[in-house]
Amino acid sequence: MSSNEVPANTKRGGDIRVTLSPKTAGCSSGFGGVLQLAAGEHVTEHYHPYSEEFLHVVQGEVEITLDGHPTPLLPGDSLLVPIGVRHRLVNTGNVPAKGVFHLSPLAPRPELGHVDTESPVHAEAGNPDVGGVR
Repeated sequence: MSSNEVPANTKRGGDIRVTLSPKTAGCSSGFGGVLQLAAGEHVTEHYHPYSEEFLHVVQGEVEITLDGHPTPLLPGDSLLVPIGVRHRLVNTGNVPAKGVFHLSPLAPRPELGHVDTESPVHAEAGNPDVGGVR
């Protein structure tokens, strides 16, 4: 599925598009998609109580902070965010950053998948991408 075919989730910042999920593709073991961050833009801190997150940087320079410890990432770098680890992502470069992500396993219900530890950037944006029949 093309990222242009799914709505952007901007709730936590950036442009996050879930292309493979229970809602979009009938997945039963996880979900994934693409992320874009403008220069200086960030994704607010949160954690996943049921899922590991896999992140691969395609373009730009980003810094991910895991439980308070910053780690710089460049194009071609991949990282595992373990279950329950607080994480925040920021574009530290001067060009848009792009990444690919996957989370697995799924939380028992979509609303249990993310726990925010920082106020969302656009709380009114909701989370259009993961919910649906499992």
